[in-house]
Amino acid sequence: MSPAPIVDARAIHKHFGHLHVLRGVDLQVAEKELVFLIGPSGSGKSTLLRCLNRLEEPSAGSVTVDGIDMLDPRTDINKARQRIGMVFQSFNLYPHMTALGNVALALRKVQGLPRADAEAKAQAALERVHLADRADHYPAQLSGGQQQRVAIARAIALEPRVMLFDEPTSALDPELVGGVLAVMRELREDGMTMVVVSHEMGFARAAADRVVFMADGLIVETGPPGEIFANPQHERTRAFISQIERH
Repeated sequence: MSPAPIVDARAIHKHFGHLHVLRGVDLQVAEKELVFLIGPSGSGKSTLLRCLNRLEEPSAGSVTVDGIDMLDPRTDINKARQRIGMVFQSFNLYPHMTALGNVALALRKVQGLPRADAEAKAQAALERVHLADRADHYPAQLSGGQQQRVAIARAIALEPRVMLFDEPTSALDPELVGGVLAVMRELREDGMTMVVVSHEMGFARAAADRVVFMADGLIVETGPPGEIFANPQHERTRAFISQIERH
């Protein structure tokens, strides 16, 4: 028997008023797997990601992450979220705090670590994203790519079991994207379980274990990147892949 998936979302529906954004989505992610969600804008990718850590409340369905029932009213959601790192399109750093301060703050507030311990762990996290030499820099002194890497350090400092990335490079200038993707690739090599929503198709081809194509709030097709990009089975997938390859 294969082990239970670390992320297990079943029959997820999400309504925003009359808008039915997710229409009964199932997504299972194995430990250490990198799953890439692709699809046209408005297909529900980011909403699904946000349902996994309950930043969005699913209208129906079940979500289990690392054995925790995320929708059980008895679940301490703030504690559960420590296991689920999230990196957004915007970096959400505090401008008046250094890179080290931004990363250490979560450790102090969320895990209650004393300042010295929090700063030691924060420094180690900055080393993992190759920014140890920028620890005393403020966000305004860092490039967009460096700020995003600080945001990744802040998430991994809490030692999550799963990392969710929602368009982590879409706010960056093209020449800064590579540094962020390199860090994500290293996290994957270190065995981090990752679910990524992104338009970086080259990265999906090179790094993903599995690509999930979504359209109209449904998972249309899923498979290894070689199959999805080279030989998609579904007409919607074929149309999407041919369109992105023209750009």
